[in-house]
Amino acid sequence: MNDAVASEVLRLEGMLSYETIPGILTETAQFAARTDLPQTIRIDFAAVTGVDSAAVALLLEWRRMALARGKTLVFENLPPNLLALAALYGVADLVQPDPS
Repeated sequence: MNDAVASEVLRLEGMLSYETIPGILTETAQFAARTDLPQTIRIDFAAVTGVDSAAVALLLEWRRMALARGKTLVFENLPPNLLALAALYGVADLVQPDPS
């Protein structure tokens, strides 16, 4: 299967914080409602400039949404401080970056 058809990359940029998360959730809910949603969704954090603890909740919500739709979700280029927060909250195993 062609990867271009089987997966799609969402590229995030800017700050992921308590203030920005509601808008991001609205946008991703619209994306998730698509009828042509690919089987694998990759979310790239390379252009993210900062995070707070709300970003951990965002990742967990995305995991829940993907699971409910039977989709595979891969986080790429997670910032070290986001991984540290996930470890602090005991959920690092749910948000580990793709090992490939």
